[in-house]
Parts: sequence; C-alpha cells; structure tokens
Amino acid sequence: MTKRLTLWMVLAACSLWIAGCGSAGNPKESAEPSSQAHTVDSEHSGHSEHGASGMMPKDLKEAVNPAYPVGTSVTLHTDHMPGMNGASGTVTGAYDTIIYSVSYMPTNGGDPVDHHKWVIREELKSKDGSAPEVGDSALIEADHMEGMKGAEAKIDTAKQGVIYMVDYMPTEGGEMVQNHMWLTEEELSAK
Repeated sequence: MTKRLTLWMVLAACSLWIAGCGSAGNPKESAEPSSQAHTVDSEHSGHSEHGASGMMPKDLKEAVNPAYPVGTSVTLHTDHMPGMNGASGTVTGAYDTIIYSVSYMPTNGGDPVDHHKWVIREELKSKDGSAPEVGDSALIEADHMEGMKGAEAKIDTAKQGVIYMVDYMPTEGGEMVQNHMWLTEEELSAK
C-alpha cells in the first residue's frame, strides 16, 4: 500500500510540475491570446475595453538595448484605453521593429478607425511583401480590436524603434491587463 501511495504522490507532483512548465511565462512562445482586447471607440484611438484578444506576432526581434528592459516597473502616459494614463505596469516584452499608426474600416462594420496606435511591421502584410511606408495600404493581420484582422489599412505614420508589451493595472480599477500590445518609449517612464 505504501508503494502505491508513494507512486501516486510522485505522479501527482510530476503532473503539477509539467503543467507549470508551459509557455505562459514567455509571451514570445505563447499561442494563447493575451488578456486584452480593444473595441472601436474613436475617442481613444480605437480602444475602449479590456478583455481577451491579440495574438503575439511571430519572428519578433528582441530589442538589444531597450530603454525599459523586461521586468522594468513603469508608469503609462497614454490614453489608448480608459484607465491607461497614469497606470502602473511592468514591461513584459521589448522588440525592435517598425512602428505604425494606421487608419482603417473595421471588417465587422461600424465607424472608421483613424490613427490607431500601434501596429507593428510583423502585423502588416503589403502587396509586395516589403515594409509599408506612409501613404501605403496594407492588410492588418493583428487582432488587437474586434474587426481589425483582415482590414485594409492606410499607413498614417511609420518609424523604426523599440515597441513595448506591458502588464498594467487600470487606474479605473478592474483586473490586471496582461501583455498589452503596444506602447512606445515616449508613452512610458520608469518608476
């Protein structure tokens, strides 16, 4: 009886250990949606609600020397979503890429979204495969917001730089927003 009990305890411990070794700790490897979604609200650059959406793009290049390395405690200085400006957060990713603001008509109808901040190079597909430039059109492959994925975007701005993914606690209360995509260096400050 003791051998059986010991075997069951070892199997249970191994099962718990294996379950804890998933890719949830590394957002680059996670295929699960992040804990944030956006719905159309033109007052906030197309963002309004926290929820579940947004897939991590593949082939992102980690920033070599970001101003805010992963794990840095930061304060957010933007209003992409209600409760974001002044919120406390932690950097969960920093990537070198081309950062875009785009305008588009949601695929599910509704009002046009103007100057959505931010979409990155890895989330856009141009007709010839090159990096889109200001004024170009490109297909959005990101799903930060309902009706975004598959929409035709007009590139409003483009700049090379470091883009950040951040966990933060909304100033208006509620649950922690995890792996919010995306924030620029100018929208953050170290705590």
